Amino acid sequence: MTKALLAASITFVMAGCTSVQVQPLERMSYLDTVCIERNEAVIVPGFLNVIQQGFSRNGLNTRVYDAPVPGHCEVILTYTALRSWDVTTYLSHAELWLNDPYGDEIAYAQYHLVAGGGLTFSKFAGVETKMNPVIDELLVNY
Repeated sequence: MTKALLAASITFVMAGCTSVQVQPLERMSYLDTVCIERNEAVIVPGFLNVIQQGFSRNGLNTRVYDAPVPGHCEVILTYTALRSWDVTTYLSHAELWLNDPYGDEIAYAQYHLVAGGGLTFSKFAGVETKMNPVIDELLVNY
């Protein structure tokens, strides 16, 4: 019994938990380009590039603007991304918000490593590995 409990505990600690929440973007026939508001506070290397590549992979163009985003934008993406440290830095949390020109949220995605990823080595995976499935789920209708 003790060995089984110990094995289960080690497995739980080693697995770490990743939480992904997505409210997909509904298909809009007129949508060709998503405007991205650059977030200078995000210092996760390559994060913005991964977002742009993910949207392109799903058939949507992107344009990056410093705030404020121009009024002609039909859909505006804002984002945040946080790093944690354990031997090296790694992406531990990210959120993507898609809003209409009036500021109403029309889609949302979140990636979160519960407890910073625990002891699992998968927490050190690259931004692309972590965010590509999230972006693809966000844009599943495209």
